[in-house]
Amino acid sequence: MNKTIERCEIEERISNGQAIVIYSGNVLRLDKWIKFHPGGDKVIHHMIGRDATDEMNAYHCDETVSQFLRWKIGKIEGNWVNCLPPIQGGVFDLKHTVNEAKKTENDTKMCGEPAVKIVPKMPQGMVPSLDMTEAFEQHIVVDRAVQPADRYDDALVRKDLESLPSLDAATQQWLSREYNDMHQKIIAADLYQCDYYRYAKEVTRIGILFGLSFYLLFACHRNFWSAVFMGAAWQQLVFIAHDAGHISITHNYQIDNIIGMVVASWIGGLSLGWWKRNHNVHHLVTNDPIHDPDIQHLPFFAVSTRLFTNVYSTYYDRFLWFDALARKTIPIQRFLYYPILSFGRFNLYRLSWMHVLLGLGPRKGKAMWFRYFELAGLIFFNYWFFYLVCGCGLSTTWDRIQYVLISHITTMIVHVQITLSHFAMSTSDLGVAEGFPMRQLRTSMDVDCPRWLDFFHGGLQFQVVHHLFPRLPRHNLRAAQPFVIEFCRRVGLKYSIYGFSKGNEVVLSKLEEIALQAKTMIDCAKTMNARNSAE
Repeated sequence: MNKTIERCEIEERISNGQAIVIYSGNVLRLDKWIKFHPGGDKVIHHMIGRDATDEMNAYHCDETVSQFLRWKIGKIEGNWVNCLPPIQGGVFDLKHTVNEAKKTENDTKMCGEPAVKIVPKMPQGMVPSLDMTEAFEQHIVVDRAVQPADRYDDALVRKDLESLPSLDAATQQWLSREYNDMHQKIIAADLYQCDYYRYAKEVTRIGILFGLSFYLLFACHRNFWSAVFMGAAWQQLVFIAHDAGHISITHNYQIDNIIGMVVASWIGGLSLGWWKRNHNVHHLVTNDPIHDPDIQHLPFFAVSTRLFTNVYSTYYDRFLWFDALARKTIPIQRFLYYPILSFGRFNLYRLSWMHVLLGLGPRKGKAMWFRYFELAGLIFFNYWFFYLVCGCGLSTTWDRIQYVLISHITTMIVHVQITLSHFAMSTSDLGVAEGFPMRQLRTSMDVDCPRWLDFFHGGLQFQVVHHLFPRLPRHNLRAAQPFVIEFCRRVGLKYSIYGFSKGNEVVLSKLEEIALQAKTMIDCAKTMNARNSAE
């Protein structure tokens, strides 16, 4: 179908509830496909009205890419200027600009449109630059106590604009071409070929850790060290589940998902489906305080002052309240960072069970059966670990509590590894003009380590490389790193990399900066309240 579709028609279709995405100059209608999409509905919602060519190519194998045109309804002429998706507050019709109370029952809800009106920091249709900072620094309704935090966030946006290439269309298209040239070089270097010998070593290492754990528990009654080895084995398992979730082991969708679910659910007690739904959104809108669930950790952590204003999470479809508890914890979040992460796995259990029991994953298509396989896996995990290991292998309640706590606290290191690569990075909203490669480099950080230590970080130390090429097998990420470094040098983008210790210092420093902003806001609010009471 080669019908040329004008922009006004595309916007009208979006306003009428259609999920229109641009791919390689083709107009795709995906609203009927969303319920079948294995990657979840939210990822499509964030691409509505946008040219998603780079994103769609990065996250899908060649076989899937070849099927994209099944949803083609026409084509565009020339280069496409991105629209702001409805899920991010995009307005496509006058009826959506009127007061919510005046809407009629006949109004069509746009695909992905949240229940609450989202007001983006970057005004719709704006291509930000240092010449027009006043446009995004105008806050329509601002609590005076929040003004210092707003100014702090404005300064971070200006800092990003000073250090990054221009956001104009020509520059972003050039960056996209350079990124795709780099991708072709990586393909030519056979870096998508998985080294199964390396996986054999991984499985052997993890098997030894589990074997030592069971031996120490049942033969030697060394409960402490048994729990430590159990947690270490789980930490290593996460890396295999991560690879499988990105279809980077066999590059076969069903096979990799089976591997991932066995590892995550049956052995680790976590839902791969939950992680994929969460992680796919994280990859597309990395470090956006309103949309990225991986930095939405109130009331315990805030890495952006924009989280001080009771934002509505478009992922969780609920408000993230900066409530009384958050006002106590955020000012001391630097000191809570490691203790809270020590108990992170318990929260993952909760999220996993909610995902499976509520059926938040795909209910149609080739991924629909995953829910039942994972449910069986979660039940099996609770049987073998909590009943056989803790219930039968330990004699007292206190021993069981200690074993659970020690094994789960040991996995804290993987939560540090995950947050390390993003917590300290930019959380600015630069609008939809920003292209895929620039956003990934702006919001991600690599961790430098010797080659012999790669097993410990499991590929998560190459988050920049991984975010640019998410389907690349993790054992090849180090080999791809020089291509990324050369790309950054050529196009003028910063490649952020720190040692593990330095990276932790940078994250703690960022948490302290945000904590100081929270303290300032809270003190200001107290002063204003006292003044009002006196009057």
